[in-house]
Amino acid sequence: MKKRWLSLYVENDSGILAKVSGLFAGKGYNLESLTVGTTEDQTISRMTISLLGDDATFEQIKKQLNRMVGIIKVIDMTSIGIHSREVLLMKVVCHKKEEIEEVFRMASVYGMTIAEYNGTEILLEAIHRDKQNQRIIEQFKRFKNIEIVRSGSAAIEWQPNWKKDEE
Repeated sequence: MKKRWLSLYVENDSGILAKVSGLFAGKGYNLESLTVGTTEDQTISRMTISLLGDDATFEQIKKQLNRMVGIIKVIDMTSIGIHSREVLLMKVVCHKKEEIEEVFRMASVYGMTIAEYNGTEILLEAIHRDKQNQRIIEQFKRFKNIEIVRSGSAAIEWQPNWKKDEE
Protein backbone atom coordinates (compact mmCIF):
# COMPACT_ATOMS: atom_id res chain seq x y z
CA MET A 1 0.00 0.00 0.00
CA LYS A 2 1.40 3.35 -1.00
CA LYS A 3 0.19 6.94 -0.86
CA ARG A 4 -1.41 8.05 -4.12
CA TRP A 5 -2.49 11.42 -5.47
CA LEU A 6 -5.08 12.00 -8.19
CA SER A 7 -6.33 15.20 -9.72
CA LEU A 8 -9.60 15.10 -11.64
CA TYR A 9 -11.04 17.79 -13.86
CA VAL A 10 -14.80 17.25 -13.83
CA GLU A 11 -17.91 18.93 -15.16
CA ASN A 12 -19.30 21.23 -12.49
CA ASP A 13 -22.59 19.31 -12.18
CA SER A 14 -24.45 17.86 -9.23
CA GLY A 15 -23.89 14.16 -8.69
CA ILE A 16 -20.32 13.88 -9.97
CA LEU A 17 -18.86 13.84 -6.44
CA ALA A 18 -21.21 10.99 -5.50
CA LYS A 19 -20.18 9.03 -8.61
CA VAL A 20 -16.49 9.43 -7.89
CA SER A 21 -16.73 8.62 -4.19
CA GLY A 22 -19.00 5.66 -5.01
CA LEU A 23 -16.34 4.22 -7.34
CA PHE A 24 -13.72 4.38 -4.58
CA ALA A 25 -16.09 2.88 -2.01
CA GLY A 26 -16.96 0.06 -4.40
CA LYS A 27 -13.26 -0.82 -4.73
CA GLY A 28 -12.77 -0.76 -0.96
CA TYR A 29 -10.55 2.32 -1.03
CA ASN A 30 -10.64 4.69 1.90
CA LEU A 31 -9.94 8.22 0.69
CA GLU A 32 -7.52 10.01 2.99
CA SER A 33 -8.75 13.35 1.69
CA LEU A 34 -10.84 14.74 -1.10
CA THR A 35 -11.16 18.42 -1.94
CA VAL A 36 -13.28 19.93 -4.67
CA GLY A 37 -13.50 23.46 -6.01
CA THR A 38 -14.29 25.31 -9.18
CA THR A 39 -11.42 26.25 -11.48
CA GLU A 40 -10.81 29.40 -13.49
CA ASP A 41 -13.64 28.06 -15.70
CA GLN A 42 -16.87 28.03 -13.65
CA THR A 43 -18.18 25.02 -15.61
CA ILE A 44 -15.23 22.84 -14.47
CA SER A 45 -14.27 21.70 -10.98
CA ARG A 46 -11.02 20.13 -9.86
CA MET A 47 -10.88 17.31 -7.35
CA THR A 48 -7.72 16.49 -5.44
CA ILE A 49 -7.77 13.01 -3.96
CA SER A 50 -5.20 11.39 -1.68
CA LEU A 51 -5.47 7.73 -0.74
CA LEU A 52 -3.54 4.60 0.12
CA GLY A 53 -3.63 1.71 -2.32
CA ASP A 54 -1.90 -1.06 -4.21
CA ASP A 55 -0.73 -0.74 -7.83
CA ALA A 56 -3.24 -3.06 -9.51
CA THR A 57 -6.38 -1.61 -7.93
CA PHE A 58 -5.13 1.94 -8.42
CA GLU A 59 -4.59 1.34 -12.15
CA GLN A 60 -8.09 -0.14 -12.42
CA ILE A 61 -9.62 2.89 -10.69
CA LYS A 62 -7.80 5.29 -13.04
CA LYS A 63 -9.16 3.38 -16.05
CA GLN A 64 -12.70 3.46 -14.67
CA LEU A 65 -12.44 7.17 -13.87
CA ASN A 66 -11.29 7.88 -17.43
CA ARG A 67 -14.42 6.16 -18.77
CA MET A 68 -16.81 7.90 -16.37
CA VAL A 69 -19.27 10.44 -17.81
CA GLY A 70 -18.61 13.89 -16.40
CA ILE A 71 -14.87 13.44 -15.90
CA ILE A 72 -12.84 15.51 -18.30
CA LYS A 73 -9.29 14.56 -17.31
CA VAL A 74 -7.57 12.26 -14.80
CA ILE A 75 -4.03 13.11 -13.66
CA ASP A 76 -2.01 10.65 -11.57
CA MET A 77 0.14 12.96 -9.45
CA THR A 78 1.72 10.14 -7.43
CA SER A 79 5.09 10.25 -9.15
CA ILE A 80 5.28 13.89 -10.23
CA GLY A 81 6.23 16.97 -8.28
CA ILE A 82 3.32 18.56 -6.44
CA HIS A 83 2.74 21.41 -4.05
CA SER A 84 0.09 20.41 -1.51
CA ARG A 85 -1.46 22.11 1.49
CA GLU A 86 -4.41 21.66 3.79
CA VAL A 87 -6.18 24.08 6.10
CA LEU A 88 -6.26 23.19 9.78
CA LEU A 89 -8.70 24.97 12.09
CA MET A 90 -8.31 24.33 15.80
CA LYS A 91 -10.34 25.64 18.70
CA VAL A 92 -8.69 25.39 22.11
CA VAL A 93 -10.64 26.17 25.28
CA CYS A 94 -8.46 27.38 28.15
CA HIS A 95 -9.44 28.77 31.55
CA LYS A 96 -5.99 29.28 33.07
CA LYS A 97 -3.68 32.12 32.12
CA GLU A 98 -0.72 29.72 31.85
CA GLU A 99 -2.60 27.52 29.35
CA ILE A 100 -3.59 30.51 27.23
CA GLU A 101 0.00 31.72 27.15
CA GLU A 102 1.18 28.23 26.18
CA VAL A 103 -1.32 28.05 23.30
CA PHE A 104 -0.17 31.46 22.01
CA ARG A 105 3.49 30.37 22.29
CA MET A 106 2.86 27.07 20.51
CA ALA A 107 0.89 28.82 17.78
CA SER A 108 3.87 31.06 17.13
CA VAL A 109 6.31 28.13 17.08
CA TYR A 110 4.16 26.15 14.61
CA GLY A 111 3.40 29.06 12.28
CA MET A 112 -0.28 29.21 13.16
CA THR A 113 -2.45 32.29 12.93
CA ILE A 114 -4.64 33.30 15.84
CA ALA A 115 -7.91 33.99 14.05
CA GLU A 116 -10.05 34.77 17.11
CA TYR A 117 -9.72 34.96 20.88
CA ASN A 118 -12.57 35.65 23.30
CA GLY A 119 -10.87 35.21 26.67
CA THR A 120 -11.33 31.44 27.00
CA GLU A 121 -11.50 30.13 23.44
CA ILE A 122 -8.66 30.49 20.96
CA LEU A 123 -9.33 29.82 17.28
CA LEU A 124 -6.15 28.91 15.40
CA GLU A 125 -5.51 28.47 11.67
CA ALA A 126 -2.66 26.72 9.90
CA ILE A 127 -1.93 26.02 6.26
CA HIS A 128 0.69 23.29 6.00
CA ARG A 129 1.24 19.86 4.47
CA ASP A 130 -1.00 17.18 5.96
CA LYS A 131 1.83 15.49 7.88
CA GLN A 132 2.92 18.76 9.45
CA ASN A 133 -0.65 19.54 10.50
CA GLN A 134 -0.85 16.06 12.05
CA ARG A 135 2.30 16.75 14.09
CA ILE A 136 0.77 20.04 15.28
CA ILE A 137 -2.39 18.25 16.37
CA GLU A 138 -0.35 15.70 18.33
CA GLN A 139 1.38 18.52 20.23
CA PHE A 140 -1.91 20.30 21.02
CA LYS A 141 -3.52 17.13 22.41
CA ARG A 142 -1.99 18.04 25.78
CA PHE A 143 -4.85 20.51 26.17
CA LYS A 144 -8.02 18.88 27.45
CA ASN A 145 -10.55 20.70 25.31
CA ILE A 146 -9.66 21.01 21.62
CA GLU A 147 -11.73 20.74 18.46
CA ILE A 148 -10.14 20.05 15.07
CA VAL A 149 -11.36 20.63 11.52
CA ARG A 150 -9.16 19.82 8.51
CA SER A 151 -9.92 20.68 4.90
CA GLY A 152 -8.15 17.81 3.20
CA SER A 153 -5.22 18.44 0.90
CA ALA A 154 -5.35 20.52 -2.24
CA ALA A 155 -2.47 19.92 -4.64
CA ILE A 156 -1.14 21.25 -7.92
CA GLU A 157 1.63 19.98 -10.15
CA TRP A 158 4.83 21.86 -9.39
CA GLN A 159 8.52 21.36 -10.11
CA PRO A 160 10.64 23.62 -7.88
CA ASN A 161 13.73 25.34 -9.26
CA TRP A 162 15.81 24.15 -6.30
CA LYS A 163 16.57 20.80 -4.73
CA LYS A 164 15.72 19.94 -1.12
CA ASP A 165 19.37 19.43 -0.15
CA GLU A 166 20.10 23.00 -1.31
CA GLU A 167 17.72 24.55 1.27
